Amino acid sequence: MDLLNTLVDKGLRRESPTREEALAVLATTDDELLDVVAAAGKVRRHWFGRRVKLNYLVNLKSGLCPEDCSYCSQRLGSKAGVLNYTWLKPGEAAEAAHAGVAGGAKRVCLVASGRGPTDRDVERVAATIAAIKDKNEDVEICACLGFLSERQAERLREAGAHAYNHNLNTSEETYADICTTHGFDDRVDTVRKAKHAGLSACSGLIAGMGESDADLVDVIFALRELDVDSVPVNFLIPFEGTPLGEQWHLTPQRCLRILALARFICPDVEVRLSAGREIHLRTLQPLALHIVNSIFLGDYLTSEGQAGKADLEMITDAGFEVEEAGTTTLPEHRTGVPVAEPAPAGAPPGGRADLVAIRRRGAGTDLPPNA
Repeated sequence: MDLLNTLVDKGLRRESPTREEALAVLATTDDELLDVVAAAGKVRRHWFGRRVKLNYLVNLKSGLCPEDCSYCSQRLGSKAGVLNYTWLKPGEAAEAAHAGVAGGAKRVCLVASGRGPTDRDVERVAATIAAIKDKNEDVEICACLGFLSERQAERLREAGAHAYNHNLNTSEETYADICTTHGFDDRVDTVRKAKHAGLSACSGLIAGMGESDADLVDVIFALRELDVDSVPVNFLIPFEGTPLGEQWHLTPQRCLRILALARFICPDVEVRLSAGREIHLRTLQPLALHIVNSIFLGDYLTSEGQAGKADLEMITDAGFEVEEAGTTTLPEHRTGVPVAEPAPAGAPPGGRADLVAIRRRGAGTDLPPNA
């Protein structure tokens, strides 16, 4: 397709697609889907090789948020039945973070529900960062605490935070449809404050909330305009007990198109496959690795994810490799740091006897068949 050739060429030059080209990606047919994935894969491999960065979430404070974001299980008035607890102690958070690092995570994301932290809350997070780095000195720390003041952003950087996450979620035009307690501009302001303080900006979107193709294009272009380093692409988890609990608009094919759209518009940044991937991509998750270069390992904030071991096996089976600690994720032109060359391929993996299960049901037994 001429469209895909154009998008690959632009991606390799870090040039933005036009709005019409971006909309055309979402309008491709299922017959063209593998071509779309392959084209996005060329851009992904040019900037990130076959590396997959692993991130791990630690929910420092869960539930009871005063904001009314319609998608969120922790929102004001939520009846989703998620865990509610106040701030974890630094040692408890460090223990949880260590489990993710032991599983291969390079970045730990510290998240707390609420509109934004008090100065005392920021000091709690600073103590937590210190406790985590005491055991895992090289781990990247990303904080996600809501709206920040400039001084709070600076304090997090001083404490050792590497990045700050604050998602735009959807387009400016439709933001009021999903939240009334704050606006799109509030979110943009916090991303800018984080960048100004010297934190790496992490900001993404949630797909599947009933948005149009135009909304998806608008929000990803807004992220490009903000020049963020990481773009997490979340797929709505429709929690029962929330206003969007009945929204099931996504198919695996549409999810792949949305990921490709993010890669074409933001070719040289970390595109992260985030919440909802197991629910909506299902068996097509490995295909997404040809587009994204980052995923979350294990569970999310209030929902369980695929087992960490299964994530690692998926990455290996799809022909990718886990990005090692000490490797710079972003290309040199974004960081000034050369990216290490991949290690040479080693010997083929050994046998996996655990994958061989003796049939003990169906024909010849008293148990029903697996059908």
